[in-house]
Amino acid sequence: MVFKIIVEKDETGYYVAEVPALPGCFTQGRTIEEVKKNIKEAIEGWLEVMNDKIKRTDARTFEVAV
Repeated sequence: MVFKIIVEKDETGYYVAEVPALPGCFTQGRTIEEVKKNIKEAIEGWLEVMNDKIKRTDARTFEVAV
């Protein structure tokens, strides 16, 4: 999977990364390299949590192509 990431430098000098396609998926790092590593881990964790959530619920899920 490929995701677009928004990276901004905050007032303390840290880089903050966010994945617009995955609500609540964000992280930070002291360097661009660190924030890239951290956002990959955050995405993997986000996907794992959401997959587990789908398995625990009786909600219906489906796919939509746009």
